[in-house]
Amino acid sequence: MHFDLADLRLFIHIAESPSLTQGARRAALSPAAASARVKALESQFGIRLLYRDSRGVELTPAGQRLLQHARLIMRQVDFLKGEFTEYRSDATGHIRIFANTTAVTEFLPGLLAVYLADRPGVTVDLQERLNRDIVRGVIDGAADLGITAGLIEASNLQILPYSMDRLTLVVPTGHPLASQPQVTLRETLDYQHICLREGTSLLNFLRDQVERLGATLNLRIQLSSFEAVCRMVEAKVGIGILPESAARHHGRSMAIRTVRIEEPWAVRERNILVRDLEALPESVRALVRLLQDSAGSSDAPRPL
Repeated sequence: MHFDLADLRLFIHIAESPSLTQGARRAALSPAAASARVKALESQFGIRLLYRDSRGVELTPAGQRLLQHARLIMRQVDFLKGEFTEYRSDATGHIRIFANTTAVTEFLPGLLAVYLADRPGVTVDLQERLNRDIVRGVIDGAADLGITAGLIEASNLQILPYSMDRLTLVVPTGHPLASQPQVTLRETLDYQHICLREGTSLLNFLRDQVERLGATLNLRIQLSSFEAVCRMVEAKVGIGILPESAARHHGRSMAIRTVRIEEPWAVRERNILVRDLEALPESVRALVRLLQDSAGSSDAPRPL
């Protein structure tokens, strides 16, 4: 069996595009040339890799498996290139990170700013994903590292403990719940909630907890940031459930109060996920070290 790296990269482009034509364009090939290469791959493997129709292409189960291996191979090739470029004055490379809502919006931007300022040749692709998608992305090689919160199942990954993430209730001053030392989730459901936009990992997590109570979340408005949620709470539009670090940060300048949520799921462990830390290039390992070192700082998530 023989195929080159260009074949694997082309297959990844096609798999990640809505059509063979667009995948071919990303690989700087004509559609006919790309189709011929894919057919050659299918001939070598002796199995169909793509379903083709007028709407585009779809991976077969064998194609899904090849995509997983192709991504891992190409990432290792990129790592190999990165290892040798680090002998030059400026390290180069590309790091893809899948992380949950809190990580993407609260602490990663500041940490990445510090990291990238010292490494002008490194680029980063940071994507917000749900826990299950973060785990799958690292397993499949679509992400170099992931940051999750809460319980996860990832027996075939290295799980590096990071910090603790406590969820807290945020209410306006003078709210009936503001004087309570602690509340349960059920006690908050009598009030209208202000939440993040659809698709965010925190909103999906909260909905799961509410559904387990046999109830529904009374949403009044959905916003794109923790700051916007806190401003709406301050204006007495509703209440919100946010990471304690975010609530504490915005509470310094807003008339809001935090109330402890007495639920076992309110305290969630954050973890860094990688396939094999030692197999990653030094640029990625340096980022992991920075993340772990930051866990004890005042501006980063702190163990409780």
